[in-house]
Amino acid sequence: MATYKELQAQIEALKHQAETQRKAELAAVIADIRSKMDEYGITLADLGSRRAASSAKGTTVAPKYRHPQTNETWSGRGKMPRWLQNAVDGGKRKEDFLI
Repeated sequence: MATYKELQAQIEALKHQAETQRKAELAAVIADIRSKMDEYGITLADLGSRRAASSAKGTTVAPKYRHPQTNETWSGRGKMPRWLQNAVDGGKRKEDFLI
């Protein structure tokens, strides 16, 4: 019976072998697709590969948190602003600043 270390070595060898095989098969598939595209004059536009713009891109979100003295706001998305992080680090709760 094989030891744990031997089995781990076999697993790593099989992973490497599988990745090598995947790359070889992938290269063959890509070459076949390219040749068929050339043969039939197919373009990427014909395949509908144009990615649609994200529906959220460029949209603004209403503020969710407000600093009571400076009226700075934060929507709750992205990195927490410094004023809110300092308040939370000082013992306040983020919910204390909800609008």
